[in-house]
Amino acid sequence: MDRKIDAFVSEQLKTDVTPFNIGDTVRVHNLIKEGTRERIQLFEGTVIGKHGGGISETFTVRRVAYGCGVEKTFPLHSPHVAKIEVIRRGKVRRAKLYYLRDRVGKSAKVKEQI
Repeated sequence: MDRKIDAFVSEQLKTDVTPFNIGDTVRVHNLIKEGTRERIQLFEGTVIGKHGGGISETFTVRRVAYGCGVEKTFPLHSPHVAKIEVIRRGKVRRAKLYYLRDRVGKSAKVKEQI
């Protein structure tokens, strides 16, 4: 039984995943289906956390849009995530950046890694 599950999981894993870390600003190309049409929608923000491993690995991206914080959680190996672009690398010392939820303005930014 486990062999069948492992074989299925290994088929579904993506091999060309862009390496990124917590604190990086990324642009996620998300495939949206509306009826019979498909389009790609971009979501750009800071990665505030990664969770899990293997096929169930997810990452959470946060951005502020029109003064309101928006967070989305994406499965890393989902076929709906077409591409992940790293815009800039962040310099952080934590694994989860949930403290950014309470910050406003310049203090909500992550320093860039040089």
